[in-house]
Amino acid sequence: MMAVEGSTITSRIKNLLRSPSIKLRRSKAGNRREDLSSKVTLEKVLGITVSGGRGLACDPRSGLVAYPAGCVVVLFNPRKHKQHHILNSSRKTITALAFSPDGKYLVTGESGHMPAVRVWDVAERSQVAELQEHKYGVACVAFSPSAKYIVSVGYQHDMIVNVWAWKKNIVVASNKVSSRVTAVSFSEDCSYFVTAGNRHIKFWYLDDSKTSKVNATVPLLGRSGLLGELRNNLFTDVACGRGKKADSTFCITSSGLLCEFSDRRLLDKWVELRTTVAYCISVNQDYIFCGCADGTVRLFNPSNLHFLSTLPRPHALGTDIASITEASRLFSGAANARYPDTIALTFDPTNQWLSCVYNDHSIYVWDVRDPKKVGKVYSALYHSSCVWSVEVYPEVKDSNQACLPPSSFITCSSDNTIRLWNTESSGVHGSTLHRNILSNVSPEALGPHSTLVSPSPQPSHLLRNWVPRP
Repeated sequence: MMAVEGSTITSRIKNLLRSPSIKLRRSKAGNRREDLSSKVTLEKVLGITVSGGRGLACDPRSGLVAYPAGCVVVLFNPRKHKQHHILNSSRKTITALAFSPDGKYLVTGESGHMPAVRVWDVAERSQVAELQEHKYGVACVAFSPSAKYIVSVGYQHDMIVNVWAWKKNIVVASNKVSSRVTAVSFSEDCSYFVTAGNRHIKFWYLDDSKTSKVNATVPLLGRSGLLGELRNNLFTDVACGRGKKADSTFCITSSGLLCEFSDRRLLDKWVELRTTVAYCISVNQDYIFCGCADGTVRLFNPSNLHFLSTLPRPHALGTDIASITEASRLFSGAANARYPDTIALTFDPTNQWLSCVYNDHSIYVWDVRDPKKVGKVYSALYHSSCVWSVEVYPEVKDSNQACLPPSSFITCSSDNTIRLWNTESSGVHGSTLHRNILSNVSPEALGPHSTLVSPSPQPSHLLRNWVPRP
């Protein structure tokens, strides 16, 4: 969704269509279409499509957070609350992304027929490489610590792990994988990387002396982790250790276990996370962050896996943010409140900020400098499902008669909510969302399909069109 001044959006579009400077192109089928790229720019994306830890990344130097929103990569600065954007030229949905260690480049994977692994210059927001060997979709991507290589893992039916010398646009090592892979992580010394998935932990070894000299693909050597009694688990995320624990590999299981593998691929120890489901993990020299169900994020000490603390939960599901005027009240939920699951984590080591994405499509940035006293830096709530319609709030000559401030608009979604937004001011969540209206109709049966604001401001009425779900 593109955010522009709500009260003038209609007139802007009309002026654009009447403009004699618009270039017309004729497609092969003979249809004429208008090229508005020189007139329309993307200001803000109100939404997020992260589905797991592989879809969220942070530049360790600048603190810039990257996440996908359909075929767009949002580059978000939590300190300034500003966005920049990378538009995928193929218009294919972005499934995974990762920063290079120096933050200069971003690698993305996508889904769809013949998906590409693309490398982008972050400063210029332009594509510098297109790597195409996968057939069905790219599940996860990662830069090596030296930034010389990129590893990409295809979807389950693709069954391919590729190591790219991306500046040469060649696959230097490759092999097949028989399991569904959910995550990948490089060791600190760049000698191996680890993939995690369904009944799957595998260590893949790179011989740089061979891959540097040969301009052809060599077999990628892989050895399975020794899982013991945990061999039937789904490993949802993995992260290689850093600093003093560089020889260790940490992973989590969907059943709620935090595991540590030694440099001999042996499952050394594990601890219970005390959750129904564990989704994601982030590891640095000082902390292990584990994202779990019901808004839970637990902190552990990487040196001994001792529990340290639990982060505050986000807003409770069904929260009406219009009724909250103080940020402290966001976290005073009822005893029986339900919370969205934590599905992705990324850590900013410079500012000591942890960015979390939850499965209701909300994002929070937490200040974790003091794990015993965690504070909220930023948060935003977005629609968690398909947006059916957008309605601009009409201009009202007498501002005292208006129910919403200028530049407001309204959206309705199949997530069973109607949301009120304003592009020029922020609510408690630091975003453009000002109100969240929950319907009292069963979401399985009906959903708001369209909205209409009555032109009379005394009072303004919001009319809803309810239609059965397909």
